[in-house]
Amino acid sequence: MVLVIKSFMAFTVPKGIKSSWTRLWRQDIILYSIVCLKTSYLCFLVLLINSLVLFLLTVTVFLSTLTPKFYFALTVTSSFISGLIFVFEWWHFRKYGTSFIEQVSVSHLRPLIGGAENGPPAPVAFSANSGENETNRQNMPECKVWRNPLNLFRGAEYSRYMWVTGKEPLTYYDMNLSAQDHQNFFTCDTDALRPSDTVMQKAWRERNPQARIKAAYQALELNNDCATAYVLLAEEEATTIVDAEKYFKQALKAGETIYRRSQNCHSQSPQHEAQLRRDTNVLVYVKRRLAMCARKLGRIREAVKMMRDLMKEFPLLSMLNIHENLLEALLELQAYADVQAVLAKYDDISLPKSAAICYTAALLKARAVSERFSPETASKRGLSTAEINAVEAIHRAVEFNPHVPKYLLEMKSLVLPPEHILKRGDSEAVAYAFFHLQHWKRIEGALNLLHCTWEGSKMLPCPKELSYGQLGQQ
Repeated sequence: MVLVIKSFMAFTVPKGIKSSWTRLWRQDIILYSIVCLKTSYLCFLVLLINSLVLFLLTVTVFLSTLTPKFYFALTVTSSFISGLIFVFEWWHFRKYGTSFIEQVSVSHLRPLIGGAENGPPAPVAFSANSGENETNRQNMPECKVWRNPLNLFRGAEYSRYMWVTGKEPLTYYDMNLSAQDHQNFFTCDTDALRPSDTVMQKAWRERNPQARIKAAYQALELNNDCATAYVLLAEEEATTIVDAEKYFKQALKAGETIYRRSQNCHSQSPQHEAQLRRDTNVLVYVKRRLAMCARKLGRIREAVKMMRDLMKEFPLLSMLNIHENLLEALLELQAYADVQAVLAKYDDISLPKSAAICYTAALLKARAVSERFSPETASKRGLSTAEINAVEAIHRAVEFNPHVPKYLLEMKSLVLPPEHILKRGDSEAVAYAFFHLQHWKRIEGALNLLHCTWEGSKMLPCPKELSYGQLGQQ
């Protein structure tokens, strides 16, 4: 017996059999855990379904017990609350010129959703290529010469000044910059393939206005659908805005046809892509000038619609500053809520500022308090929150361009605005005041508030003191 026990104790399990038992034991534990989890999950689903059924039954019983009086009371209450909101919105708009709900959405909700939309500043030339536009805008220095978004028509406006005074309204430097712009906007490498475009390519280089007009007619003889020829005639030969609009409508008809044709074949070669960019430039330029014609002829709502449609159709071309044309037209309509909406989109820290943006923002803030503002009263009781906001907005505007108040307050006489402006310079102040002085005068007390605030802003650091006359020397 002792020998049997000793022999049993001396027996050892082979290593292969031992590892198999361990593996089977672990697999049994894993399977048991999976079965337990599935069972728990099924029990949870059953309990959840039972809870949902009970909830639905409870809701059904509750709704079945409601009487028509409850629904009547609910309708009356919701209508009353909606009416209160409408009255408050109307009162807020009448007093401040902005929608309270829209203001809260823009100020508090929009940063949480994703912030302001970004877009590029204005290069010397523009194209439909979004990558080029973004790169140009990011690398654009703030203080430089820009094309005036509200520049006048040479034949219908600048020439009338010369007929009356006998003086040239534009400097040679300004006209030279415009000639460069026209060559960048309206010419491309494939112009040599079309005789009419070849003639127009030479026309944009001509210094003599009569020679340019003669070349435009020659181009139309070669091709009656030469859009750039109609553009030149609208800008320089038309002596009234009505005549200019007629030429631009002909240019629009021809430009749309050429643009559609270029869209169909723009991917065939780099030359076709360049031609599409040129045709896009022509179409955008014509539509913008047509909107400006409508604005000058008093069809302001039509002009606003055309500008909005243009900005929607070509959103990547925001560096053309079409929004500044839109701001001026909306101010003429006294649509201050729409002006605020445009400012909320374009008055962003990532975008280049302009006098139109800064001073329009200040005007809206001043509008809320200017009618009751008095320096004597403010010095006694202090400034209210709205007055502080208005003063700070004017300070920011004056800091951006300190030349504007002198023209708005009529301390300096206005002249015709140039075709190109220097950001933060005297030429930009002339261009802004020429079109926006009437909007400041329309709001009672706005100029008084500007004068009082500007007097306290004279110690602000001033950018380059460049006047309109000095612009041609840079």
